Amino acid sequence: MHRHTTCRLLVLSLCLAVVGLAPAAAQERPASPEGAASTQIGDAWIDITYSRPILRGRSGIFGAGEEYGQVLNARGPVWRAGADVTTRIRTEADLMIGGTTVPAGEYSFFIELKEGAWTAILSKQPYMETYDRDKMAEGLTWGAYGYNPEHDVARAPMTVDTTEFSIDQMTILFSDVSAAGGAIVVIWDNQTGVLPFGVAQ
Repeated sequence: MHRHTTCRLLVLSLCLAVVGLAPAAAQERPASPEGAASTQIGDAWIDITYSRPILRGRSGIFGAGEEYGQVLNARGPVWRAGADVTTRIRTEADLMIGGTTVPAGEYSFFIELKEGAWTAILSKQPYMETYDRDKMAEGLTWGAYGYNPEHDVARAPMTVDTTEFSIDQMTILFSDVSAAGGAIVVIWDNQTGVLPFGVAQ
């Protein structure tokens, strides 16, 4: 009898612990979860880290005409290609992007949004992992806030398509990867932008 009572108390305690932890875990989950995309060409890796915003019932998030991209820019000069912290690309290989050689290293990734015409930007501007207003004055970016084109390493046009369906959570992925290069694909809502890249010889 005593053993059964002890077992019941143990099960009840575990249930209460799980119930007690569930709300805390839900509160700590970010609105735009972290995302990553990686590929390997030869011995070299290319990695992209970003935050993945969700539509949450919104539609036409990119807008149209002169308003195109303004919601995503959120009063910033360009789009951070995600949410929260600046999107980052780390490459172990020298790349060719838009006719420019991009040496192996780590870069911030931004997109200048115009309807039907996106421009990818790789930048060496320092960035913040967490927001600090004082560091903005030091020339660091948070997302795309504080972006300065003087730090651009490469700018290249992206191919933009409109789909008949909507992607709920923003996604970055690699496509058509070969020994010669591939493409970085950015998809959200009904818009898809493709940035071709080559491996520098």
